[in-house]
Amino acid sequence: MAQNWTPESWRGKSVIQMPTYEDAEKLDAVEAELSTFPPLVFAGEARKLKRKLAKVCEGKGFLLQGGDCAESFVEHSADNIRDMFRVFLQMSVVLTYAAGTPVVKVGRIAGQFAKPRSSDFETKDGVDLPSYRGDIINGIEFEEASRTPDPERQLQAFRQSAATLNLIRAFAQGGYANLEHVHRWTLGFLRDSPDNAQYEALADQISKTLNFMKACGINADTVPQLRQTEFFTSHEALLLGYEQALTRVDSTSGDWYDTSGHMLWIGDRTRQPDGAHVEFFRGIQNPIGMKCGPSMDPEELLQLCDILNPENEAGRLTLIARFGVDNVEKYLPPLIRAIEREGKKVVWSCDPMHGNTIKASTGYKTRPFDRVLGEVRSFMAVHQAEGTHPGGIHVEMTGKNVTECTGGARDVSEDDLSDRYHTHCDPRLNATQSLELAFLVAEELKKQKTADDGDFSVDAAE
Repeated sequence: MAQNWTPESWRGKSVIQMPTYEDAEKLDAVEAELSTFPPLVFAGEARKLKRKLAKVCEGKGFLLQGGDCAESFVEHSADNIRDMFRVFLQMSVVLTYAAGTPVVKVGRIAGQFAKPRSSDFETKDGVDLPSYRGDIINGIEFEEASRTPDPERQLQAFRQSAATLNLIRAFAQGGYANLEHVHRWTLGFLRDSPDNAQYEALADQISKTLNFMKACGINADTVPQLRQTEFFTSHEALLLGYEQALTRVDSTSGDWYDTSGHMLWIGDRTRQPDGAHVEFFRGIQNPIGMKCGPSMDPEELLQLCDILNPENEAGRLTLIARFGVDNVEKYLPPLIRAIEREGKKVVWSCDPMHGNTIKASTGYKTRPFDRVLGEVRSFMAVHQAEGTHPGGIHVEMTGKNVTECTGGARDVSEDDLSDRYHTHCDPRLNATQSLELAFLVAEELKKQKTADDGDFSVDAAE
């Protein structure tokens, strides 16, 4: 157990990016009620994810982490969950088969409700109201009643997370992820996409391989891995009262786990070494992530590694780089060299979304897809130059045919943004763009694998 740590010790530290609730007694009552609820995930599942991430840390796998920018109460539906999961499966197949890389699948889902904001207030027509911070805190409508933080939203967030997890587990374990269905995973609007032809060609190769295996007596009935997959959940643990309420002692190990998700991460705005979020994270035993932006200093990074992973445990800490395409080659190498110099065991992941946000001429916030691809390429190139393993990508994406990021194979223009701009917060890759990104990453991984002649195998027990 972390020294001098309790689930509530964060309350004695400086807190930022958290709302001020008008009714403290109501907040206390909600948190007390949450503390009696069953866990959303289990400690054993979190430990399993940590073991898989340890393999990624060793260069024997790749982390695919993605999902919604901010989950919505209004848009919660089985179809939305299914479509996101389906694109996730497609991306995983591309990375696993085309790049020969075992993929660890972690969704930004079943808990990704809170968002940090650059300003506490938003102004429209001379009216100041609290900024929208995600459905777990307040509503997106620009009205005083909606924007006032409401503790009871945490109860709805919990229930929605539980329902989402239930459906995802059914998809992952109930046959939907069967590789024999690889052709059926294509979404309707992908069928006439340039990337779909490439995907269908890959799916044909997989089908031929599966037919050969069947002839040898190996099929989905005899090998469960062919009909099911392991899928883990993650979110930014921003609302610490909610996270504390769901933090429990594991009966088998005696360790504390945050049961709101398998993996939690600290944002670039809340990673102060003496802050409340770092204090909370240092005590939970989940695998954790930390965003690293241009303001991250190598010595501060090493300090945070010592605080968050004092035992230097492989799989415990994932560093999620989010610099912007123009800054990767300047800021990433010094961080990698500091980590390598001190022998820190981390997974390096690339978030190509958050550093590449611009405002279009039409007024919409967007992310040019060529900049997203450019940051991934630069991330891969830097790791190859430094002799280290590019361990994963972290993207905001959806299975819907939205028009929120410009560019891609279908060349979404700034004028197209208004057609299907549905995000509650930041722009997301649509299904076509997500698949295109997966093919790019697969090609980059193949190049590195050829250059390094690396071993991407995993233990059968994993």
